[in-house]
Amino acid sequence: VQLQASGGGLVQAGGSLRLSCAASGRTFSNYDMAWFRAAPGKEREFLAGIMWSGPITFYTDSVKGRFTITRDNAKNTVFLQMNSLKPEDTAVYYCTGDIRTFVGRTCSRAPRDYGYWGHGTQVTVSS
Repeated sequence: VQLQASGGGLVQAGGSLRLSCAASGRTFSNYDMAWFRAAPGKEREFLAGIMWSGPITFYTDSVKGRFTITRDNAKNTVFLQMNSLKPEDTAVYYCTGDIRTFVGRTCSRAPRDYGYWGHGTQVTVSS
């Protein structure tokens, strides 16, 4: 599956952005999807995951309550709504997917467990 993320940009602290990730090439609805980010000089960090069928989602603590992951299988798209943005949210954001990344209501946080990656989209939050 090919993934293309979009929606990044420059926003002031406290603002919001909505990232989109369009999928093509395979049956999108078969794949669990997730968002990661990579800040300069840091490793790729898991943010949120959503099960192939929805609506089961899983978040890392640092974004819980601020970020929301959703998907529209009819449009082959996954979204990340980001509210109350902070300067420390500045990073390149990546969407990714694979099958069976969830165990129960928890999904893998490890990048190695996801086989399909899109090019990232830059998010910059100014103070």
